[in-house]
Formats: sequence, C-alpha cells, structure tokens
Amino acid sequence: MNILSIECTKVLIVSASVGSGHDQAAKAVAAGIGRQCYRAKVEIVDFMGIENSYFNTLLKDAYLKVIDISPNLYDLLYRWSQNHQRYFKVQNMVARAMKRAMYQLCKEHQPDIVVCTHPFPLGAAAYLRKIRKLDAPLVAVMTDFSVHPLWVYSDVNYYFTATEEMAKELVKQGIQPQKIHSTGIPIDQRFSVGLDRDRMLSDLGLDPGKSTVLFMGGGLGLGPVEKAVITINASKMPIQLIVVAGKNAILRRQLELTEKLSGQPMMVVGYTNRIRALMAASDLLITKPGALTLSEAMAAKLPMVLYKPIPGQEEDNALYAVGLGVAVQAEGAADLTSLIGELINQPARLEAMKRKAERFSRPAAADSIAGIIGDVIVSCCGISAGG
Repeated sequence: MNILSIECTKVLIVSASVGSGHDQAAKAVAAGIGRQCYRAKVEIVDFMGIENSYFNTLLKDAYLKVIDISPNLYDLLYRWSQNHQRYFKVQNMVARAMKRAMYQLCKEHQPDIVVCTHPFPLGAAAYLRKIRKLDAPLVAVMTDFSVHPLWVYSDVNYYFTATEEMAKELVKQGIQPQKIHSTGIPIDQRFSVGLDRDRMLSDLGLDPGKSTVLFMGGGLGLGPVEKAVITINASKMPIQLIVVAGKNAILRRQLELTEKLSGQPMMVVGYTNRIRALMAASDLLITKPGALTLSEAMAAKLPMVLYKPIPGQEEDNALYAVGLGVAVQAEGAADLTSLIGELINQPARLEAMKRKAERFSRPAAADSIAGIIGDVIVSCCGISAGG
C-alpha cells in the first residue's frame, strides 16, 4: 500500500541496549518506514537506558554480569523459564516490573503505534494493553531464531518472525495466525547491495591475495576473543585477520598489543558502522551467533564459524545456522583454528556455504516489515491513505 500521504503518524520503536542486535533491528525498521512513509514521525528509544528507567538499567547490568561471570546460570534460568508451567508467572513478573517505565514512555511520546525489538518492553506494553492503559497497536519484531515464551502475549497485535518455523511455534503457543508475518530479521539496507571484494580489501589496505578472516565478538566485545586470536596467530596460517572489538575499549587495547607481538597480518577495529564493507572483504566470519549478525552474514553470502555462543538464545541461533549449512561450530580455541584451516583449504566447501547463505537470506526484511506496519497504521489508527 502506498502510504506516503499519511500525515505525521507517530511510530515509537522501543529497543533494548543488551548487545547491539536489538538496536540495529530498530534502526533498520525505522529506516524502512522512512523509505516508505516519509511523513511518519519515527522515534527510537532504549528501554534499558538510564534516562528512561534506573531500574531497567540495573537489570541490564545484572544480565550482562551474569552472562560474563556465570553463563551456565543464565542458561539454567533461560531454560527454566521456557517451561510451560512456569512461563506465565515469569511473563507476568517481567511485565509488571517494567510497566511503569513503558507507561511513562508512551505518555511522553503519545505514539500511534508501538514497535518492540526486545521482549522486555514488549511484555510491559502488552500488559498496558491488557489493563487498557495503552490503545496504540503493538508490534513485535522478533530478533532471534527461536521463540522464547517472553515474546508471547495475546495482547500483541502483530508479530514479525525470522522464520516460518517460528510462526508455526507462535500458533502452537496460542497466537492467532493472522497476526503473524514471517519476514526475516530486519537488517541495514546496505546488505541488499553487492560489493566488490577486491575493492573493499584495497580500501582497507589489505592483501587481496590472502584469505581474509573476520572475527566479531559482538557489539559489546564479549567472549574470549583475545585467547582465540592469540591461538589463531600462533598457528601461522596464511591468512589476514580483521578483529572487531566492539565497544570494549580494554579488549581493543589488548588486541592491538597482540597484533604488535604476533607479527601476523591483522587489523583491529572498534565499534563500527562498516560491517557491510568488512564482510564484503572477508572469506570467512568467526562470530558469536547473535541473530542480527547471522542475518547480515547470510545476506553478505559469508560462511561462518560460530564460537562461544551465549547460553540460551544464541545456542538456539547456532543450531539454526548450522542446520542450514551456512555455519560450523567450534568447541574451543584449538578447534576454531582447525576449522579455519579446513575451510580456507576447501574452496568448494566455502562456495557451497555461500550459496546456502544466499538462499536463506532475507535482506529485504526491513522493507517488508515497514510495508505491513504502514497497513497497520492505516487500518488500526483510523488514518486514511490519500493520493
């Protein structure tokens, strides 16, 4: 539907700064809406930011601390909360705890439609709809490759899922099929455009004659990245590394020191908006299996080695990617080095992984979501589309 004439519809996209994936999905959806309905006013807010809720920020810090110090405890909590006899209680507890912050956001922004890219704000908004404190339609953009019960609320109007299998799972959990759209996970529009590998390598000052391996530790630079890089460099494989440290300044300094001591070809990058270019320059990606990164890599036709997933949803994401044949999973630093060596010495295998990545990629997901959101605005907000 052409909705260019919709006047100043307010779309509030609520993300959560737990890793970078939820924020990137929010930005991709906002950009998609901007391309299709430029008169809509779109605002992105961080539900876990201290400017919105001190309690939510404390919860985020506790979440990251548990993942860093005791990932097995996080996995236990994640799996425990999936039990159908328990998850209604968990849902209600999370929603009630965060409803005040969501109510204040909605009161401040007065949205015509609310879009959530993380289950915490979604649960709070769904609770407000349930008690009739929120009238705006509520949209869930699911940013993983599996369905955790914290995403599942009958008061959500529309769901966007990464896969058809997730859509079927939502139906099993009681969501009406007409509410669900399997679009893929929204990623930056730049991943819809092909880039020349040699040109990207030249721009980065790298050798086009060597295999290039991109190592991403996640937007927050989590995980035992330094140990893995030291092991890879010690193997003296004929490769050049690009290592993205994210927002972790300490990790970046450690990696820069590792680069000097190893003498191996290596580029260390902090938080960057050039991931598309880095992927285009690379032959292989080593990464934690965050859903956004997996979606971007598939759109870039980039084979993956998955390393040290966060227990819980990232393990589910890893199972999905390995099952598609677009990735393999390393069990440790030594296994990681072995897998890299195997793959770069098997160009036919890498090419097969690239073809599968292209087959299963959904680079236009953001525009698909934006188009349906436009229809939601028209049908649910009582706004007529003109011209």
